[in-house]
Amino acid sequence: MKVILLQDVKGKGKKGQLLEVSDGYARNFMLPRKIAVEATADAVNTMRMNDKATQERIAREKAEAMETAKKLRELTVTVTAKGGGNGRLFGSVTNQEIADALKAKAGIVLDKRKIVISDAIKNVGTYTVTCKLGYEITAPLTVKIEEG
Repeated sequence: MKVILLQDVKGKGKKGQLLEVSDGYARNFMLPRKIAVEATADAVNTMRMNDKATQERIAREKAEAMETAKKLRELTVTVTAKGGGNGRLFGSVTNQEIADALKAKAGIVLDKRKIVISDAIKNVGTYTVTCKLGYEITAPLTVKIEEG
């Protein structure tokens, strides 16, 4: 019997995959537990439509990430932090502060977990941080730290 998996099944396949399994395994185990549905013409068509929609969504998100990466490369964000003179700061500049400054200046909303700071920013100056935008797309962002 041909079935379409509704979730990952260890040893059988991944979600959305079309499989040939024995009739008893499908009727007695997979179908009652809603792990799979029978591969009728409608179900196969629905599966293909869902795959196509997923591919289009992924392509759109990838294009948006590329566009954001292009903007971030050309951008310099200024962050003002409290300092004690001599170019030293009280504490360090966090990725949340960088994300807030990015939102305020450029209108780009980026989650703080996607901003990677290699070394702690504890001094006034210009630094480069990496922004992970998903789909293995990263972009450097120039951050200027000012004492305020």
